[in-house]
Order: sequence, then structure tokens, then C-alpha cells
Amino acid sequence: MVYAIVRAGGHQEKVSVGDIITVNRMKAKAGDSVELDAVLLVDGETVTTDPDALAKVSVSAEVAGELRGPKIVIQKYKNKTGYKKRQGHRQDLTRLKITNIK
Repeated sequence: MVYAIVRAGGHQEKVSVGDIITVNRMKAKAGDSVELDAVLLVDGETVTTDPDALAKVSVSAEVAGELRGPKIVIQKYKNKTGYKKRQGHRQDLTRLKITNIK
């Protein structure tokens, strides 16, 4: 089984060919191909962590689309002053489909 740990959108994700992952928004349109940086590669029994060897590894993914994450509610409150504030946030996300690990 071949899989890799890649750095994508500020996080690290474990991926193999055919996986669909969700990362922070990337500046790419649906259908575009993107390259991800590999941090670790497992190819059967071999585990590769050497940066020089990982520079030759390419993990390619196709942008499957964009979506928005769940709503996060932010509330601020100060006792005895009458101050309260409510705010919401939804993170923009990008969905990637892993197409190749070389």
C-alpha cells in the first residue's frame, strides 16, 4: 500500500491515490491540477523521510470544487457592563482528489 503525508493548506494530511481531502482554500479553479509537498512517503515496506529523496516525490491532485465549512459562533461577553457581541464565521475550503503519487 502506497501512501504519503502531504503538507496542504497549512495542515498535514495522509493521502493515497483516489482519496478526496478537504483543505483550506487554494487559489485554483475546479478541474485544475496542483502539486502537494510530501513530508513522508510509505511505499510498501519502505518509509522515506529524507528531504533530498522527498524532493523527487510528486503528489498531484485535481481540484474537485470549493465549499464552505460549518458555521462557528463567536461570542464575547463582559460581566456587569452590558457588553455582549455575537459573530459568526464560515471558512472557505477546497476539495482535492489525489490522482498520482510518484
